[in-house]
Amino acid sequence: MICCAVIDTNVLVSALLSGREDAATVQVLGRMIAGEIIPVYSNAIIKEYREVLSRRKFGFSGALVEYLLSAVEKYGVLVDPSPSGILLPDRKDLPFYEVVLEKRDDNTYLVTGNTRHFPREPFVVTPRELLDILDTAASS
Repeated sequence: MICCAVIDTNVLVSALLSGREDAATVQVLGRMIAGEIIPVYSNAIIKEYREVLSRRKFGFSGALVEYLLSAVEKYGVLVDPSPSGILLPDRKDLPFYEVVLEKRDDNTYLVTGNTRHFPREPFVVTPRELLDILDTAASS
């Protein structure tokens, strides 16, 4: 099964910081690179990815950041979301939620490590939940 996913920045940071190949965030990133997960993004999301992943405290190389962003842009789906009027606990999460709402279908998810920052919706999932959805669909 191939699905679409708006991937929260915290998932990318966690994947790049993890030293464990079996970590759910690492597996989500790997499946994105392999084409099993199609990233859905907006210009605002790419801007946040670039800003956060380039922070000195993480120590990610510029080449790694550019590789990841170019993969998202090359293989992903660019969406220009409409304003939703929804208020979230953290305003910085709004671009992610608005993109998933704009692209919303039964095969598009918002993947985040902070599900409590978003309304309780079946399409807002953790990395582990997305992997479980993909694995269940593959075995059906």
